[in-house]
This record gives sequence, structure tokens and C-alpha cells, in this order.
Amino acid sequence: MQETTSTTQIAHFINNARVAGRSGRSQPVFNPATGESTRSVALASTEEVNSAVAAAKAAWPAWSKTPALRRARILDRFKAILWERGRELAEIISAEHGKTVDDAYGEVTRGLEVVEFAVGAPHLLKGEFSEDVGTGVDSHAIRQSLGVCAGITPFNFPAMVPMWMFPIALVTGNSFILKPSERDPSAALILAEWLAEAGLPEGVFNVVNGDKEAVDALLHHPDVKAISFVGSTPIAQYIHQTGTANGKRVQALGGAKNHAIIMPDADLDLATNALMGAAFGSAGERCMAISVAVPVTDAVADALIERLIPKIEALKVGPATDPASEMGPLVTAQHLDKVRGYIDSGAQEGARIVVDGRRFEQKMQGYEDGYFIGGTLIDQVTTDMKIWREEIFGPVLSVVRRGSYQEAVDLIHACPYANGTAVFTRDGDTARAFSHDIEVGMIGINVPIPVPMAFHSFGGWKASLFGEHHMHGMEGVRFFTRIKTTTTRWPRGMREDAQFVMPTLG
Repeated sequence: MQETTSTTQIAHFINNARVAGRSGRSQPVFNPATGESTRSVALASTEEVNSAVAAAKAAWPAWSKTPALRRARILDRFKAILWERGRELAEIISAEHGKTVDDAYGEVTRGLEVVEFAVGAPHLLKGEFSEDVGTGVDSHAIRQSLGVCAGITPFNFPAMVPMWMFPIALVTGNSFILKPSERDPSAALILAEWLAEAGLPEGVFNVVNGDKEAVDALLHHPDVKAISFVGSTPIAQYIHQTGTANGKRVQALGGAKNHAIIMPDADLDLATNALMGAAFGSAGERCMAISVAVPVTDAVADALIERLIPKIEALKVGPATDPASEMGPLVTAQHLDKVRGYIDSGAQEGARIVVDGRRFEQKMQGYEDGYFIGGTLIDQVTTDMKIWREEIFGPVLSVVRRGSYQEAVDLIHACPYANGTAVFTRDGDTARAFSHDIEVGMIGINVPIPVPMAFHSFGGWKASLFGEHHMHGMEGVRFFTRIKTTTTRWPRGMREDAQFVMPTLG
């Protein structure tokens, strides 16, 4: 890992302007493809977070009273900017995260779909009305914003995951503070500037860069009403426990260990190609990656592995600057060491390393110190091994053999995570049973990465989700709003006929 003197510090964004850090703390931001850093990111102090919360709190009353149609029009202009400049944003993401530009552009597009959904806010916020719930009594219910909301987002999708949160939060009338990952923070600032360009008023959307101090400041601040989080399960659990203990509404999406069952009747060529993208796309650094293949019967396992080996060995691993690259580097040197350690662990515990990504060497000039690793395929994995129990978050595909469909289902149910899963089969009865019975939040039938479209909601079960609400779709609208019900009775005497005689009592 090489570190050079930082020439530019990535700032915060408060009241529609970049604000330099004042805490005196910062950390380098690396290009994962080269291992070099020429910039740093400011790490906010509690006082700086308080400034962002104050700005958001001051902006909220007027923004919440802005008609939903006007809020939607601002988001619509933001959507147009994203369409026009999405490739520019993808290149910024690629330089800090390491994923290929095409992969980053796909991320931007999936985030943009949530913006498209949010533009429908006037329809989404329609309330309910009941006439004559009692004699001369009517009731109506409406959804109103919460106030200041915050999002804490991970490094693997620096544009898409924030856009799972803030478009719906903003269009439903909340103000918002985004705390992006300090590993790749630039995308958040670009999004903030484009929102301001689209006409978002000052203080409605703010960005504070930082580490645990900034996170804790948001979790404990009394004016922050809701926290949305995506990251690892231990942190998700901490966010949920701390946030709810401080009276906040919290949705915290955690880790995953996603399995794909390959049935004997499956189209093996389809399954092989699907696993390649699902396991090695974005270098496996995504919570919906398929990291465990579960072939039913040894014959299916052997045939699947035979097809996977040449494809994994031919996987083009390189920097995003090379158009031929299919998989980029991991995000940091520390994470590279962690992923290598998991492969070491598998070998030590008796698994068979079929394709060993540790042997990969990047020979392109200028990229020799990048955080590259090759795709890895591991067979004969068992449930007592660390590589099955824990989330690797890297380009490692484990094969756990099972003798029957029910044994494969039992394997998935034994996993503490329940984010996503898939089955590859031609049989409708098997597919229907799997969809109905599997205890996992998102299901794919011959679809390897079942990430829902924006008008549905994203979220897992068990240790993959803490809180009551999934993200985006109508679940997102429910999370960022609260119901208010009004019951009305009007005096009847005002409609009596006019009296022309002297009024008397009694």
C-alpha cells in the first residue's frame, strides 16, 4: 500500500455548499487499483454533525409544508441530471471503489429508479377518508413527515444505497443528513450538489463525512428522528439498539450469506453464467452476492464445477481504466488481507480450493500495488467451516453439496442470515414450494440476484434486518412518514332556520 501526501481534502456539504472540515481529523482516500492516495476526507466532529442537524432542522418546517407536487418536481429535475451525467458519476465511483465503470453505471441506474418512484409522491401520500364513522362524525388519516432523518451508508454502493433512502425521505417532506462511507465519499457530495442544482432549498439535504464519532453523534442527537443504515450485521445491530434506545425510528440492513440451490433438472449453462455474475460481479462486495452454490447430488456438483472452472480462470481482473476488465480490485488493502485469510481458513479446515484467487498477480504497469485478487472456487465446504459461517464479501464462491432438495433448504434455514436466495430449476412445483416455504427476504427463481425494482421493497429477514421496515417502495414511504388521524364533528345548530320572534329561554 502506498500513501502520498494528500493535496485535496474532501469536505462536508451543509446548506447547499461544501464546508471544510474543522475537527483536525482526516484519513486518506485510496484508488484501489493503484494503492495510492492523493486526497483525504475530513472526519466530522460531534460539533460539525450538530451544525448539519441544526441546518436540517431549520429547513424542515418550510420543506414539510411545500406541496408534495413541488417536492416531486425538484426530484424530477434531479432525475434528469442523473440521466444526463450518470456516466460521470460512475467514473467517480470507480476511481474510489475500484469497480468497473459499467458496474458503477449500473449502480447509478438502479438508484435512479428509486428517484423515479419517489417522483410519484403526490399519489403515494394520498390519505384515507371514512364518512359517518359515528352520527355526524367523519374520520380521515394522512401521512406526514418525521423531521430530520439520517442515512448511514456503506462503501460498496456509494450512490445506489443513499438513493434507496434520501429520495423517498425528501419527497415525503423530511430533511436529510447523509453519512457516507469514508472509503469512497465523493459520490455523496456530487449527489448533494446536483440536488441543489435541481432546486432543493438550503439545509434540506446535507452530507457529513466521518467515522464512528459522526455516527454516534447522529444516533444520540435528539433532533434526529429516524436512522436508515446498510452495512455489516454487527454494526446494524449496534445502530438499531443505540438508535431505538434514543427514541429513534431505525431500519438497519445487515450482512448476508446468500445461497443458490441448483436442482438436477436445472439448465446448468444458465446456472453457471448466473453464478459467475452473482459471485464475482463487483468483486463479490455486495450483500446480494451469491457466495454459496448448493448443487443437489454429487453429479450436479461435479458438472457445475466442471463448467465453472474455465470461466473463473478466464475472468479478466483489472482496473476500471481497462475496458476489458470484468472484475476490479477490492476496496482496501485491509479487506484484501481479510479475504485472503478466509481462503486460507478454508484450506486449513479441509475444503478443496479448486480455483485459487490468491495466486493472481496484476502485471499491468502502474497497477502492481492495487488490491487485486482473482476469483476463487472452493468445493467440499461444510457448515462447521468459517468460510460458510461468516460473510466473506469478496470474489469467493463456496460449494456445499447436498443430496436432496429438502437438505438444501435445511442448509439455508440453518444460516443466521436471510437476505437473498435463489433456486435454479425447470420444475414449477419445486419453484413454487421454494418461494412459499423458504425463510428468506428476497427470492430468485432462475434469477441469481433478486434485487427488487424500486416500486417493490428491499430487505432480508433474521440477522440481515433490524427494524420493522424494508427499504424503498411503499415500505420506504411508511418508514419516512407517520400517520395522523383526525375525527371531525361539526355543530348542527348552525343550519337551523332563521327565527323572527323574540328569543326566549327554555
